[in-house]
Amino acid sequence: MDSVIIVGGGLAGIRAAEALRTKGYEGALTLVGAEPHRPYDRPPLSKAVLMGRTDDTTVVADFEALRCDLVLGHTATGLRLADVRGGTLETTAGPLPFDGLVIATGAAPIRLPGGGPQHAIRTIDDARALRAGLRQGARIAIVGAGWIGAETATAAARAGCAVTVVEAADAPLAGSIGSHVGAHTAAWYAEAGVELRLGVKVAAVDDGGLALGDGGRIDADEVVVGVGVRPEVGWLSGSGLDLQDGVVVDSSLRTSRPEIVAAGDCAAWWSGRYGRRLRVDHWDTALNAPAAAAASLLGQPAVYDPVPYFWSEQFDRMVQYAGQHAGAERLVFRGDPAGKEWAACWLTGTRLEAIATVNRPRDLVQGRRLMAAGTPVDPDRLTDLDVPVRNAARV
Repeated sequence: MDSVIIVGGGLAGIRAAEALRTKGYEGALTLVGAEPHRPYDRPPLSKAVLMGRTDDTTVVADFEALRCDLVLGHTATGLRLADVRGGTLETTAGPLPFDGLVIATGAAPIRLPGGGPQHAIRTIDDARALRAGLRQGARIAIVGAGWIGAETATAAARAGCAVTVVEAADAPLAGSIGSHVGAHTAAWYAEAGVELRLGVKVAAVDDGGLALGDGGRIDADEVVVGVGVRPEVGWLSGSGLDLQDGVVVDSSLRTSRPEIVAAGDCAAWWSGRYGRRLRVDHWDTALNAPAAAAASLLGQPAVYDPVPYFWSEQFDRMVQYAGQHAGAERLVFRGDPAGKEWAACWLTGTRLEAIATVNRPRDLVQGRRLMAAGTPVDPDRLTDLDVPVRNAARV
C-alpha cells in the first residue's frame, strides 16, 4: 500500500493518521477536510466555546512528523473504485487516486424547514456565530431538549438570555436515555430559569422565530436547532459501498472492499457484544475507533466492540451514560433522582446493560468496566449507594 487518503478532517481523521503511522505505514498520506480549520474537538463547542472559556479546540498534532498532506476547505464529491483494488476520490480540489481509504466524514446536523436563520452547533464557526448572539436579554429559542439543546440552554441562561426550549417528546433526553429517566432532568430547566415546553412540534423556522405545529409561535432573536444528525455519506451514493444509516462495516471497521475502512460518526459497525449494528455519534467513538480501522487497513488483526460511552455538562451537572439500554428488562436507581447525585441502571436479569449517572463519575467508570467484562451484578447491592458499583459484582 503506497497511497492512503483519509477523507474527513475531524478527530477521527487525525487519529486515523496517527494510528497509521504508529502501526507502521510508511507510504503517502493525505487528509481531506471540508472545513478550513485543522482538526479540532467538537464536545467543547456547546460547552466551553459557547460560554466564552475558549475559542480554540484544535487537536494537538504534528503533521510534519506524521508526513501527512492536508487538503483543507475541500469536500469529497464522489468515489470511483477500480475493478480490483484502489480507486479515485473525487473532491472539490480535484481527483485524488488511492490504494487505501479511510472514510471519516462524520455527520451533519438535521435542519428544520423554513427560511429563517437557524444555528446548529456542529462546527467551531457555528459556535462562535451563536456565541455572538448570546447577550443579556436576547430571546433564544432552542428546538430539541437533547444533549446539544440542554448544553446550549445552559450557556444561554448563564449569559442572561431569555431561553425557551421546545421538545416534541414528553421528556428531555427521551431519545437518548428514555422518558422515564429523562423526566428527572426536567426540573433542571426551571431551576436555571429556562422555559421548557414538552410535547411541542415545530412546523418551521421563520425570520422572527418558530412557527409551531399547533398554529402558535415563539418569537426569538436566535433559533438553535438540536434535533439530531445524519451520517455524512451522500457523496458515496453510487460508489458500490453498502450504505445503511452510515457506511456499513464489519466488526473490524472494514467495508466490502478490504482497502476501504470507516470510523467515527459515519460508520455503522457490527457489534458482537450487542448482536446488532451500531452507529454512535459521540467523541469516544471518534477517538478510539480509528486505531482499529487503521490496523484493519494495514492487514493487522483488530476488533472494535466497545461499551458505548458519552457525557454532557448541563445545568451545573455532569451527566454520563454507558451501554445500550434498549431491550433491558428493568430499571433501578442508585440514589434519589430528585437529588444532585444519582444513577440509573438498566438490567436484564443480573446483567448490567447500561448506566446513566449524574455527578457520580466513579459509578460510571466502574459500571462500564462491569459491562465490558460481562460480569453479573447483584441488583440489591447495585441500588445501595453505600456499596461501590464495582462491589455489586457477583462472585
